[in-house]
Order: sequence, then structure tokens, then C-alpha cells
Amino acid sequence: MGASKRRRTAKHTTFVADLVAESPNGLLALDPDGIITAANPSAARMFGRSLDSLVGQHQGALFLQDFTHDLTALAEAPPGMPSAKTTVVEVGALRADGSGFQAEIAGAVRKTKGQGGLILSVRSLEHRQAWDTEIRRATSLLSATLESTADGLAVFDINGTLTGMNQRFLDMWQVPRELMSPGREPEAIALAVEQSADPQAFLTRIIEIQKHPEAITDDIVLLMDGRTIERHSRPQRVDGQVVGRVWSFRDITPRRKTEEAAEAAMAKLAAHAHELRSRAYQDSLTGLANRAVFNETLNQLFSQGEQENVDVLLLDLDNFKDVNDLFGHQSGDELLRKIAVQLSSTLPDAEVVARLGGDEFVVLLTGCADVDAVAIRVLASMIPLSIQGNAINPQASIGIASGRSETADAQELLREADIAMYAAKRAGRNRYRRFQPTMMEQLIQQTRQETRLRKAVAGQEFTIAYQPIVSPLTGTVTQCEALARWVDDGLHIPPLDFIPLAESTGVIEQLGMDLMRQSLQGLSVWLAADAGVSLAVNVSGAQLHNQDFADNVLRLVKDCSVNPAQLVLEVTESVFFEATCNPIQQLIRLRESGVRVVLDDFGTGYSSLGRLQDLPVDALKIDRSFVSMIITGDEHLPILTSMIHMAHNLGLSVTAEGVETQAQLRYLNALGCEALQGYLFSRPQPALELDPAIAEAARTLTALS
Repeated sequence: MGASKRRRTAKHTTFVADLVAESPNGLLALDPDGIITAANPSAARMFGRSLDSLVGQHQGALFLQDFTHDLTALAEAPPGMPSAKTTVVEVGALRADGSGFQAEIAGAVRKTKGQGGLILSVRSLEHRQAWDTEIRRATSLLSATLESTADGLAVFDINGTLTGMNQRFLDMWQVPRELMSPGREPEAIALAVEQSADPQAFLTRIIEIQKHPEAITDDIVLLMDGRTIERHSRPQRVDGQVVGRVWSFRDITPRRKTEEAAEAAMAKLAAHAHELRSRAYQDSLTGLANRAVFNETLNQLFSQGEQENVDVLLLDLDNFKDVNDLFGHQSGDELLRKIAVQLSSTLPDAEVVARLGGDEFVVLLTGCADVDAVAIRVLASMIPLSIQGNAINPQASIGIASGRSETADAQELLREADIAMYAAKRAGRNRYRRFQPTMMEQLIQQTRQETRLRKAVAGQEFTIAYQPIVSPLTGTVTQCEALARWVDDGLHIPPLDFIPLAESTGVIEQLGMDLMRQSLQGLSVWLAADAGVSLAVNVSGAQLHNQDFADNVLRLVKDCSVNPAQLVLEVTESVFFEATCNPIQQLIRLRESGVRVVLDDFGTGYSSLGRLQDLPVDALKIDRSFVSMIITGDEHLPILTSMIHMAHNLGLSVTAEGVETQAQLRYLNALGCEALQGYLFSRPQPALELDPAIAEAARTLTALS
């Protein structure tokens, strides 16, 4: 061997010796019997021994189990294979102090110069314990998290093999754990499919998802037992490659029920809101549009400013109150419903047909060529109707107001129609009137008159004039009628004007009692002087509706020291045809106390002669219109004659008013009228001038008789 080669060999030997000595792994050489024949310093430090004590030890003193059988097979390698193969095993190891540790051994078969045995490289695994502990902790935490979640979880690999699931999954689908073992996945899936309310759709969906590994899915599954399951799946990836699929199932039955309850509540609320909207825009009685719809439509027309004619027809039923009073409010409501049907069928092209309230209807027309013809058609539609077995002939008064939508005012147009409607009523009802500016002036005048009337009633500005009533049988004045007088700004306002006004404004009760008190006080001396004379006072039907009317009259008579038998109340026939019995009951109460009742203006009202015997009256007063028929006294007047004879047959006395001629006196005297009243005997006189008027009336009667 050359010197250079020796140097290289020596250098290599030194390097190998350093490599063995400085190796971080423990190196051990074992003979075929497992006896340590050589070791390096790292091995001595690892086992807590000296190099000398290691050599000669059996490997069993260092390792807890015999692993040599895993390595000896290497010694029997087939010919042609390398002579130094290695393998790795993990074993438990012992230090000299008895402490143990886990070690990893890499072994190689030694076959050098005929020497057998093993070369071992030993590495302590203590550095992995902390990492393993962290792995176990993380795994435990992950497992606890998966088990505590409310979702059922299952993981399948790319081939559909189950790789993991939590207990919630098993409980949710009622799948025994043994069915979730590898190879039994089809059984578990079949069990889940059977629980679906639509098994075919369930299975079809699973197959569809398997065909699309990249798909992310979210859907709902309904189960046979009524539960609702939310199903979610997404691909599982490792290094960007799809290796399986994670399925997540959540029972949302409580939430679904809550949502369904909320949806039901919302639907109910929506229905209620719709009902409220319908009520807000529909008249509940007739089904027509209501005031809100009419106002909104009219305002829209005017706000748009279209060049179009706009006509408003305001309709009010005539004498509708009589229907309610005579036949009841149910009949009144039925009449309103039928009128609504008639209006709708008569005016199919109207913009709006609405009920404003009460017995008031309104029609809105746009672009109408002949609104007068429409009004006439509406009046003609008011045909006789049968309402709950009663024949009713409805009539209406209509007011018309017209304008152009770009210039007129919506509310002003309705106001004008209202004014025109009242003008139609004043003109005799059952007709229509177009608004005219003069109607506004009349309304203003009426409003002023109402204001003056209220002021006059409050200030007791009314006076009383008395007209004597004579008796042909005695030739004397037996009664005086009290007649109300009102002078407003020097103008004499007749009772025919201010009494209806007082009734419509609601001051008639106060006015009536004030006039009665004034009348009784004015004639108290005359009445006290002769018990055979009496005072007649007119009473409005509106006064008789007061429950306390009779008591108030009797209290007033007592306050004025007048005998009730000397008071005569004159009422018209209309009070006896009220639906309520209160007026009749009030009159019966007064008659029982001595007050007498006269049926005034007989023959001009209902003229129900057949009911006379049932009415609480003591006498009839023949209206002046019948007396005026007597011109010469030779006339044949069967109606007048029949009325007087019928009254006498019923035990009623008769007074004729409006007597102005001697012929009328003789004619009525021949028919047996018990009392006569008129200008022939005396005009109405104030209380201070009544005595001479009474004397003159008696003288006139005596002279003419």
C-alpha cells in the first residue's frame, strides 16, 4: 500500500471514528446472542451508563421487549440482495436509574469478515411526547366539539365509504352504530331514506350530488314523523383535492313551526288589514263606496287638472224618517240597500256611486253630456218597493253641481250640490235642482234667520196675540187661541215660517214652553173670572217627544194658578202617526188631568177618519180651506158635511176656523158647529186689548145670528 493511500485510509478511519463518537443517536453493536460488543458516547448518555458498563450487557437489560426477531430476517436475505438492510421498530427502553422512555431503533444486519450480529441506531422519542399530547388534546377537543354540536355530522370518502360521524347523527336518523361500520353504508342510507316523506326524491338527490363532487348543497327534507331536517353538504379537500364529502343535518322542526305560526299570524294580520281597508273604503250597510272613496276620487280628479266636466249628484231620500218611525229601522236599512242596488244598476258608467251616510247618496260623473237626463233617470228608478211586507214608494230630492276639474274646487262642488239638494226639497221634493248662485244667498239668509231665531228665543222676543172663539149656542166667547208673533227688525215673521225653523234647529221645546207660560200668564185673570172659558195653545209634534212634556205642562199650569180643564192643546194629525207611542202617551196623561186636546187642521193631513174613535182627542178643528168653499151658503159640500157629522157621531165637538162671512156663519151654524173662529168676529189681539175684542165678537155673533 502506498503512503498516500495509507494516509487516505487513516484519514477515513479517523472520520468514521469521529462520526461514530459524535453521532446524536446512540449506536450499539450486538453479537448474534444480543450481547453489546460496542457503543458510542451518545448511547452511554441515553441509557445513563458508562461505555464500559454498556459493553458486555445483554440488550434485554436496556429494552423492554425483544425486537431482534423483527431484524433477524434481514440476515436471511436471498442471494443477490444487499448485505446491510435496515428496518425500524419502536420499543420501550430503561435507563440505569430504572426510568423508562420510548425509543425508536433502526437496525442493520452486520456481516463483516464473517462476524454476525446487528448494528443498532437508537433515538429517544421523548421529544415527540409533547407533540403527541397536543395532538391527543386537539383530537379530544375536536371530538367533544363534534359531539356537542346540534347538527348531525357524517363524513364519507370519495368512494362513499363512511369515515366518521357524531352521536347526534345517529340519534337524528335513529341509525344503530353498528350500521355505520365500513361496508354497511348502503344499509344506513336505506334506513334514512325510508324515514323521508318522499323517499324517491331523497334518493334521487343523493345520487345527483354524488355525480357532482364539487357541489355545495343546501335543501330541506321532510320526514314521515313530521320533523323538518335542514340538509347541507360540501366537498372535503386535502391539498386542494376532493377526497370526500361532509354531510351536516339540522333538525329545524321547532323553527319551522315557529315560522309557520308566524306566517299564519301574518296571513291573519293581512286578512284583517284587508278587512279594515274594505271597511275604510266600503259602506258596510249597502256595499257601495263610502265618503272616503268619493272624496279621494274627487280630489284626484281635481289635482290632476284634466280638461273634463265633473258633475256631482247629491241624493237624499224624502221622508225617510217616516219609514223608520212607521216600520222600524230594519225596514229603513232594507230600503237603503235596495236603493243602492237601483242606483248601481241605473248608473253603471258613473265614476263613483257612494253612500255618504244616513239616507244620503252621491254620484260622481265625468264627461257626462246630459246630466239632467241622468237625474231624471235616477228619479224614475225610484219605483214602489215591498219592504218586509210593507209597500213603500221611495222618492228623492237631488242637487246637482257641475264644474271643470282644472278650475273648480272639490269640496266647494260637493257643498254646492248639497245646497241645490235642499233647494229641491224646498221646491216640493221628488225633483232635482241645479245649483244656482241665488241658492247660496237663500242659504245664507236661512242661516242668518236661524241665528236670529236662537237669539230671539234666548231673549224671549216673542209675543202673544189672542183670537176669540165664539159659541153660536151661547152667543158668547168661550175660548181664545194664543197665537205666537215674532217681529224681527221691523218685519213680521209668520208662524208658518219660524215654527218649522224652530223645529229644525232644536229650539222648539224651549220656545213652546215659553209661549205657553206667556199665554197662561196673559189670560190668567180672564180664566180665573170664568171657569167656563178656556185657552187654546198650539203644540208641535217635536215637543211631544219629550218624556217630561206632560209633567212640565201640568207644573206650568199649577205655577200660573190655572185649572187644567181650562187649557186646550191643539195638535196636528201627524203626531198620531209616529212609530213611538210617546206623543200619544203624553196626551193621554194630560187628558187624565183635565187638559183637553183638539185635532187641528183636520182634513189636510192623513185624514184617517177611521182612526178618530181611537185618538185621545176631545174636538176637531176644521181647516180654513174647507170653510173657504162656502161662498153663498147654498153650496152642496158633502165632505165638509160628512166630517162634521162623523165628529158628532163620535162624540167630538167641532170648531171651524177662518170664518169671515155671514154666509159661512149661517152654513156652519146649520151643521151644528159648536165653535167658530175668524176675522168675522175678531182679529188676533194683544192681551191688553183683548177685553174689548171679546165684547165686540159677542155682539157681532148676536147681531148676525
